[in-house]
Amino acid sequence: MIKNIVTSTTGAYETELEKLRLAFKESDAVIVGAGSGLSASAGYDFTGKRLKKHFGDFVHKYEMTDMYTGCFADFETNEERWAYYLRWAWINRYEEIPKDTYRKLLYLLSGKDYFVLTTNIDHTFQRSDFPKERLCYTQGDFGLFQCSKPCHAATYDNYGILKKMMAEEKDMRIPTELIPHCPKCGREMDFNLFWDDTFVRDEGWHIAHNRYEEYLSRHETGRILYLELGVGFNSPGVIKFPFWNLVTKNADAVFASINLTSPCYPVLLEDRSIVISRDIDAVIRDLA
Repeated sequence: MIKNIVTSTTGAYETELEKLRLAFKESDAVIVGAGSGLSASAGYDFTGKRLKKHFGDFVHKYEMTDMYTGCFADFETNEERWAYYLRWAWINRYEEIPKDTYRKLLYLLSGKDYFVLTTNIDHTFQRSDFPKERLCYTQGDFGLFQCSKPCHAATYDNYGILKKMMAEEKDMRIPTELIPHCPKCGREMDFNLFWDDTFVRDEGWHIAHNRYEEYLSRHETGRILYLELGVGFNSPGVIKFPFWNLVTKNADAVFASINLTSPCYPVLLEDRSIVISRDIDAVIRDLA
């Protein structure tokens, strides 16, 4: 376990940008770890004007401060709870991506040997034309339903039912008859998200996970750039800590992080770390 963490950048912006540009150019492979900060940079703001625009009635009733904490509100009815999650899923999973940040990242990675590990649940990599064979999505997808128990390890596309819900939602509720139920056991369905131990890892999840493990096994040595984008401490055991450990095992590897709100790196890797505290979209633009 790595200890002694420095919570700051590693130097002035222009200096670190040039170091990152050189590390990117010289790398044999780039392994990207993407967290919610990347989607935030792409325009998925969970507070402020966007919150009021899409959830103004919920904000007024439950005094919500952001979309995430709103998930834990004491909703008056199940139909109201579904209406809240419906809106969240629709605007963050199916509506047009606010900015072209992901496409700029794809362009930056073109021509490189790369792989992406992400905890994001908005399907934005796939919607930005990243090939799925280069992706491992670990914590689910708002575009999928699963049995809430769950009684079986399968997921179901939810676009059709959510579209119908959007058309029929009224007074912060959806019609009871539109609440989806498991085709196997009849229990209520839920979104396929990693909230707790009921999370379903379906066949697609395992295929993606195996792809990532195989990629790592092929890149244990060499000039590997571990590029962390918008990864905080909500689930550091998925990307941040594993990246640090992988870099310690490979003397030719470099750790880089772009994080607007919580830049950090381990003292042990100070000589091989590049940490930039700027908007990810702007840094990708400057790198291109």
